[in-house]
Amino acid sequence: MRRWPALGGVFLVLFLGLGVAVAGPPTAVDLTVAGWVQGWWRGTPGRIAQVVSDVFGPVVPAVFAVALALGIVLCWWRGLRRPAGVGLRVLGVLALTRLVSVVFKPLFVRARPRAYPEFSYPSGHVVSICGTGLAAVLLCVWLAPRLTRWVAAFFAVATVLCAASRVVLGVHWLSDTVGAVLGVLGVGLLTAWAVRLLPPQPVPAAAPSA
Repeated sequence: MRRWPALGGVFLVLFLGLGVAVAGPPTAVDLTVAGWVQGWWRGTPGRIAQVVSDVFGPVVPAVFAVALALGIVLCWWRGLRRPAGVGLRVLGVLALTRLVSVVFKPLFVRARPRAYPEFSYPSGHVVSICGTGLAAVLLCVWLAPRLTRWVAAFFAVATVLCAASRVVLGVHWLSDTVGAVLGVLGVGLLTAWAVRLLPPQPVPAAAPSA
């Protein structure tokens, strides 16, 4: 059981360390990757990246949160206290992971690769999709274990695509996207452990019919 807060703490320290390391001038890796995709945002790759960015952006956690809240109310109304409680705790994890970009961007004050509103580290879009993925996986682990691997794989791919789209659009450095994942995992795992979502508990077996 102690491994979860320890793992979350490691991710959080890595997130903070990376933020401090990139708060100054861009790193060689960031400059190299930015050079590879320089100007792509003006052409077809940029248009494709914009669609990906819109699909896997901040709208995802908003929709997920509304759907989850409705599910919690419905479960509670039907007397399904256990799934309602799990859903409520997962909603808390989602909310706190979403704050990773809101809270830390003004602290690190990192400039974007090109002129663009707000600060750069960590990527809010990647925080959104990665945080939603973590919340969805936790929900599946508790209530639908058979779907866990599929949901985890889907959101892993979605996170990579979202990160790539933000770099192609020239509005984030590569390290912004890496930091977003580290921050979500750090805050998410610590929160999930604190609200007793970790370690996961098996779904109770259905009572045999008479």
